[in-house]
Amino acid sequence: MHLSIIIVNWNTCEVTCNCIQSVYEQTKEFSFEVIVIDNASSDRSVMEINKNFPEVIIIQNKNNLGFASANNQGIEIAKGKYILLLNSDTIVLDNALEKTIQFAESHPEAGLVGCKILNPDKTLQRSCFMHPSLLNMFISTLYLNQLFTNNKFFGRERMTWWDHNDTRYVEAIMGAFMLTRREALNEVGMMDNSFFMYAEETDWCYRFDKAGWKVIFTPDAEIIHLGGQSSKQVKPLMILQLRAGILQFIRKHHNSVYYYAACLITYFWFSVRIVPWLITGLINPSERKKSHQMVKTYFIGSIKSLLGYKSLECKIK
Repeated sequence: MHLSIIIVNWNTCEVTCNCIQSVYEQTKEFSFEVIVIDNASSDRSVMEINKNFPEVIIIQNKNNLGFASANNQGIEIAKGKYILLLNSDTIVLDNALEKTIQFAESHPEAGLVGCKILNPDKTLQRSCFMHPSLLNMFISTLYLNQLFTNNKFFGRERMTWWDHNDTRYVEAIMGAFMLTRREALNEVGMMDNSFFMYAEETDWCYRFDKAGWKVIFTPDAEIIHLGGQSSKQVKPLMILQLRAGILQFIRKHHNSVYYYAACLITYFWFSVRIVPWLITGLINPSERKKSHQMVKTYFIGSIKSLLGYKSLECKIK
């Protein structure tokens, strides 16, 4: 088996089926298997996948185990020389998987490979970034990364100054598309199950780098990523979960002083967003319901962030 493709699904029946269909349509030149891990979906996902793609291997979880644990379930049974973690809300374009494997074959130093990710309108979706740090957190807290997107310093975390048109080594790639080779995986190990959702891919990239494997972006292959199809179902909770993931990463890889400083910056990250949403709700009646929800979320986050990442965690059932 040349490639094992692992897709985690949670209540995204239609987009997951579209993703699988694109895989079969665009992958003809080598043997592969598709493994779907269903995280206790309440929709018709499993039934529809079984009906339309009987060759797909499906693991059904009784509970939502999160992104890392679900992917690890797929990795455990994967037979491929290469393993691809592919988000359910993606569409594979123009033989992207074959191109990515060809790139990996010509770059034996690559432990993880990411491709060019596009929005549904084919504009660029930034998929490479730096590891979380106090400096990067401070910049995003003050919106400086959004105000100066073309500046290499202020746009450093998401590399917003870069057009993604050339191959380069990066610190981390988005979990929507991550190709790894078997020998690197055997050395580094699977994802950290303690991460429920968010920052698990960053942690994985960090560990590959520490083990001497490169994380590489190639523009040769392209996919479409709809983005947030699962998380938008519980968006307020996912805002808290994202910050929890970042703090968990820092807690794992830095000392306690660094971690507590990160908790304090996270407190300010939530706090500075409360007033703008309050004003939005006052001046725009159509946004009042959303404003109330966001103010509540940011207020809860500001309080909980001082208690650490575990206080922010929101494990969806």
